[in-house]
Amino acid sequence: MLYRENGQFKSTYRADQQVLPIRQDRWFMAAVLVFAFAVVPFIGTQYTFQAILIPFLIYSLAAIGVNLLVGYCGQISLGSAAFMAVGAYAAYNFAVRVPQLNFLVILVLAGLAAAAVGILFGTPSLRIKGLYLAVATLAAQFFLDWTFARVKWFSNYSPSGAVSTTPVSMFGFTFETPAEKYLFVLSVVVVMTLVAKNLVRSHVGRAWMAIRDMDVAAKVIGIRPVHAKLTAFAVSSFFLGIAGALWGFVHLGSWEPAAFNLSQSLRLLFMVIIGGMGSILGSFFGAAFIWLTPLFLNQVPAALGVQLSTATISHIELMIFGSLIVFFLIAEPHGLARLWAIGKEKLRLWPFPH
Repeated sequence: MLYRENGQFKSTYRADQQVLPIRQDRWFMAAVLVFAFAVVPFIGTQYTFQAILIPFLIYSLAAIGVNLLVGYCGQISLGSAAFMAVGAYAAYNFAVRVPQLNFLVILVLAGLAAAAVGILFGTPSLRIKGLYLAVATLAAQFFLDWTFARVKWFSNYSPSGAVSTTPVSMFGFTFETPAEKYLFVLSVVVVMTLVAKNLVRSHVGRAWMAIRDMDVAAKVIGIRPVHAKLTAFAVSSFFLGIAGALWGFVHLGSWEPAAFNLSQSLRLLFMVIIGGMGSILGSFFGAAFIWLTPLFLNQVPAALGVQLSTATISHIELMIFGSLIVFFLIAEPHGLARLWAIGKEKLRLWPFPH
């Protein structure tokens, strides 16, 4: 039997409240982590690290940040990339103006800067919700895009508005090779994922979900909507700020304000919707689908021996990609995480039909 919950009894509350209470889940997660840390760095190529794994991990971290706000607290946001930009530019300015800072400290400061901006633009959520809140966060996207493009201080007075970063270094070690960058990003993502998983299981996460399900009832039972919504915006922006700093320093190396535009925000929102709202695991599924599917579709014509122009391949890729999004939303509105849960349920009941 591959997957059985029956017979796995818990004798303490501590054991029952584990992040992964099922033994098979713990084995699977341990195997994934061992493979990611101990095997992938030796078998991966430069293309695999730079074009696939590092962007996927950073997008997963950003999707977790969006999911905390949209999936767990129910506050729609269309300006997620703007908070990534805050984290990227904050990290750049800390690195340039205080060069003796450790990069881990820079990451935390970038996340705190993004959290402060997130609280500022999340304040309208105290009075509005739904489509109106989405428009308010969209205004944040446009305002911050304009700020980083027009206020030259953020780009250290660069004539072109683009900024370039130095290699990430800390504790006397510089992350230069793609494998080293991958291990660094993977370590950050694993730690932040564990923090997010425990956060949503705490009283803070339960308050977010109460606000999401019915804010009036949550207020009646003593949950403060002001505190819950602002903490959701702050924590979500903190995750996005760290993801933005990693995206700028580790993946891009140099960027301009257009790197964090509206299409980036919509891409993050699609990751949450397709992966599964209110699911940490769904953030990884959504990031994999949004980032890896276009790369796969781009390789299919060449693999089949069909010679197509670059423009034609791009158009076909967009059409297929859009069709897949619509298909998944129709087939499983709760996202890919729900399909994963259904698969585990079937393994638990197999071979019985009920």
